[in-house]
Amino acid sequence: DHKPILTQDEIVGHAVRAGYLYSGVADVAALTNDSAYFNALTRIWDNMASRKLYITGGIGSRAQGEGFGPDYELNNHTAYCETCAAIANVYWNYRMFLATGDAKYADVYERALYNGVISGVSLSGDKFFYDNPLESMGQHERQRWFGCACCPGNVTRFMASVPNYMYATQGDDVLVNLFIQSSAEIATDNNRVTIAQTTDYPWDGKVTFTITPDNEGEWALRLRIPGWAGESPVPTDLYAFTSAPKQPYTLKVNGTSARVLDGDGYATVRRTWKAGDVVELELPMDVRQVRAHENVADDRGKLAIQRGPVMFCLEGRDQADSTVFDKFIPEGTAFTAAYEPELLNGVMTLSANAKQILPDGTVKDVEVKAIPYSTWNNRGADQMAVWIPEAAEYARATPAPTVASRARMFSEPTSLTSDAPAATSNLQWAWGYNDQWEPTSSADTSKPYHYWWLRNGTNENLCYAFDEPVEVRDVDVYWLEFDHYDGNYRVPESWQLYYKDSSNRWREVKATSAYGTEKDRYNHVTIEPVTTTALKLAAKLQDGQSGGVIEWKVNEGPQS
Repeated sequence: DHKPILTQDEIVGHAVRAGYLYSGVADVAALTNDSAYFNALTRIWDNMASRKLYITGGIGSRAQGEGFGPDYELNNHTAYCETCAAIANVYWNYRMFLATGDAKYADVYERALYNGVISGVSLSGDKFFYDNPLESMGQHERQRWFGCACCPGNVTRFMASVPNYMYATQGDDVLVNLFIQSSAEIATDNNRVTIAQTTDYPWDGKVTFTITPDNEGEWALRLRIPGWAGESPVPTDLYAFTSAPKQPYTLKVNGTSARVLDGDGYATVRRTWKAGDVVELELPMDVRQVRAHENVADDRGKLAIQRGPVMFCLEGRDQADSTVFDKFIPEGTAFTAAYEPELLNGVMTLSANAKQILPDGTVKDVEVKAIPYSTWNNRGADQMAVWIPEAAEYARATPAPTVASRARMFSEPTSLTSDAPAATSNLQWAWGYNDQWEPTSSADTSKPYHYWWLRNGTNENLCYAFDEPVEVRDVDVYWLEFDHYDGNYRVPESWQLYYKDSSNRWREVKATSAYGTEKDRYNHVTIEPVTTTALKLAAKLQDGQSGGVIEWKVNEGPQS
């Protein structure tokens, strides 16, 4: 609502509310035949689908404001992709389809349904994701409830509504958008048609329809042929398959190849239908790799894996060494698909011969196994990735642990004076500044980082607690700096480093170099060595500005 709908051409702001707003706009435009509204809506949809849509159908890249970032910002590890936003994406695309009859909108809501929506709920049905990242070090896990409990209730409401998205009618014609084992009674203008679907979709591409109209007559059955069955993962240039399908779809009526008219994403069969007619649709279920647009920085050198409408991921516990980020799968790798009825309530899995980069830089052959993205984190917290490097230079060898990476992270109440005893209560959980991912700039939010959201010009801190005393000689800090409509993040005005002494009090270290506040680089500070069990980084934020830390390294000296 930052400016009138008619002047908008980019989707911005809160992702859930945007999806709801534009759903309403689509209804108003369709019911009032308002072409100006619909033209504006089409511009906004094009921006979303071509520049801000995750391969899982999720939308909203940033936790700040639960909203959209700039064009092509589709970071995976820090993706917000709120469950409610994926649901809103279904609502919006469904209404765009109703207004136009174009299957491309059903392509998008099918993608969201099979990936971005159902990842938000556990297979047991009682745990939920608020955000749905496409990559994790194991810090993400579904929760039984949230203080802001929009997602559990929204999933519950949405699941009950899924039958509404399967079929549509236009006059006496019937359009089929989703393939789900079911029986449906469909009222058209002058008839009532019962359609029974028999299928193991999405694991199998064969769908059989038994048609039983109340009255025999001529009308058209229009079956959506998903873009993924051809050349297009999504109906824009945001993503592309690396290979063509091995075979086209096939369509038979009563055992005989049907005369089909293709258009708007549908295979249309017009004939005189009678009770007992059987239609057999076979969609190709090749395993195909997906490449993102070159402007999506976080996906460069990586490929995603898709089979049918389902996106797959690597999860740590399915790999022999429980790691994911050190694996790479070259383009053109052959995958073997197998249904495993005892795994994750029964899922299709994909296996392939891949590569692993070792800490010394050498590469070895390994076998990897992928599961549907929607089913990850049902066996406990673990590493996970949807976008997999295609070459060694994009993979990340497992780094050796450091004193910082092993430390516990927290922040203290900022009311404490510098020489006060270290706090033992009211400690706040902190995250994101000791993960050992190397930033490319101060605006690199593709990996974990810590930010002081909605805090402006204040005194803030971050702390490390060590399991045993360590001697510290210097530290390196990489500051966060980027713009956001909920507040800009800037390097701090100033900062100091404190250590915990033997009496459990914070003491300022004696720095022998300047406390740097430069962006796009590590700020190296040397100190007179101290032996301690904890460190505190205390920052004074610039007036009117927030701030944060991408990475804080602690360089350990020899123990005294």
